[in-house]
Amino acid sequence: MTVLELGCGTGYFTQELARSGADVVAIDVSPELLEVARSNCSAPNVRYQIENAYALSYPEAVFDSVVGSSVLHHLEIAAALRNIYRVLKPGGTIYFTEPNMLNPQIAIQKNVPLIKQKLGDSPDETAFFRWPLRRLLEQTGYRDVRIDPFDFLHPKTPVPLINRVNALGRCLENIPVISEFAGSLYIRAVK
Repeated sequence: MTVLELGCGTGYFTQELARSGADVVAIDVSPELLEVARSNCSAPNVRYQIENAYALSYPEAVFDSVVGSSVLHHLEIAAALRNIYRVLKPGGTIYFTEPNMLNPQIAIQKNVPLIKQKLGDSPDETAFFRWPLRRLLEQTGYRDVRIDPFDFLHPKTPVPLINRVNALGRCLENIPVISEFAGSLYIRAVK
């Protein structure tokens, strides 16, 4: 299996992908981040490359899967999804996690300029509502689209409380309506 990891950053998830045994091509636009990723994960089945999601240099239909964690919300989404679709093999899959705009904290962080700046978000950074994102994926040609809200665990949760808060969050993820306010979206689709 050949996997393209979009926006690998420092290589945190690249390490997990490497353990799967797949051939991983980990890309980012930042040479500095790619150097950090290389030092964090130098597995023989991983290649690092400087690439832009809008102008991927790969031929059509070469990857079995394209994955990423919190990367799409930094991009012009329609252009990125078209390019990802182009490099996926027929039957290939995408898996992404992205911030959920229905989460009150995320909505404030992404829409209030002063808070956005204070938290270090870039001016064009956003989050997603799952229904318009689903429509966009389907219009691009993806099928079997599934987008599920998950993750009520806040990054600032004190370490002694993580297990309890995580357990509560897993319960909340199974309650209709309440689950819609989770912090992240898990996005899956097939070409």
